[in-house]
Amino acid sequence: MRHFHIISRVAIYMLAIVLFIFGIFYFKYPHDMIVYVPVFLPFGIKWAYLLGSGFILVAVSYITNQYVKLTSYLLVVLLLFFILAFHVPNYMNAGDPDMRQMALINILKDTAILGFALHIAAGAHHQHFHLEEAD
Repeated sequence: MRHFHIISRVAIYMLAIVLFIFGIFYFKYPHDMIVYVPVFLPFGIKWAYLLGSGFILVAVSYITNQYVKLTSYLLVVLLLFFILAFHVPNYMNAGDPDMRQMALINILKDTAILGFALHIAAGAHHQHFHLEEAD
């Protein structure tokens, strides 16, 4: 019999809802996101769709409890890339103090989500990357 901790599951579902809403936001308002893409990165607005898709896929994975370990690690990579490629350059190059503060808040927010995703991946010990019957 598998025993899931209710509080942990609620926390994961809450993160899934937040990620799903972020994903929808990236699809609904991609032109609002283009402001945050540094000029040295190619593909422009396609980043909004890529990130939105990633957030939605992770949310679906968390809600269905399928491939949680894999999607958590992919979310960590996605957020780390997002922090280093988007938020840090925006923080370093922002001329406006308000934009600099917003970039710092985004760095902290994504770092917190990254940490939670690592915690979820570590707790998904029953899900393996390879096909194996034993836990």
